[in-house]
Amino acid sequence: MYSLTNYPIDMTYTPHFNQAGEAHMVDVGEKAITQRTAVTEGFIEMSPTTLQTIIAGEHKKGDVLAIARIAGIMASKKTADLIPLCHPLPITYVEIKLNADIENNRVCCQTIVKTTGQTGVEIEALCATQIALLTIYDMCKGVDRGMVIQSVQLLKKEGGKSGLWERKNA
Repeated sequence: MYSLTNYPIDMTYTPHFNQAGEAHMVDVGEKAITQRTAVTEGFIEMSPTTLQTIIAGEHKKGDVLAIARIAGIMASKKTADLIPLCHPLPITYVEIKLNADIENNRVCCQTIVKTTGQTGVEIEALCATQIALLTIYDMCKGVDRGMVIQSVQLLKKEGGKSGLWERKNA
């Protein structure tokens, strides 16, 4: 059986491990309650025909972007059920923007998630973006299995002890 106890762990860099090297949920009880925001983005590339079908609202399964938007919102609220050490958070706001990029044959998903709490919402925003894009894939896979989800990334986070962080190349 694999055990981390055989490998020394510098606990200053591994907050998800206790002193015995076992995974645990970080105690955020002493952290200040602040407004937390995260902004993420990602893309799904597809054939020009698939993109035109989505834009025209002619997909036989319905409004692809509306369904993807709802899926992303739902995913942000279920993140703690999917990511083992993620804290369940009272999400106060979610916005999923889905925009067609005709020049690059893709849909861009940008997500904003907010909460007032003791830990950030980066994972909730990343999860929402991924699930919105996966929903587009799921709805369109019958006509385009070559779609590619890419560049899912955190663009900005605000709040908490570390304050503001922004991706430099965003």
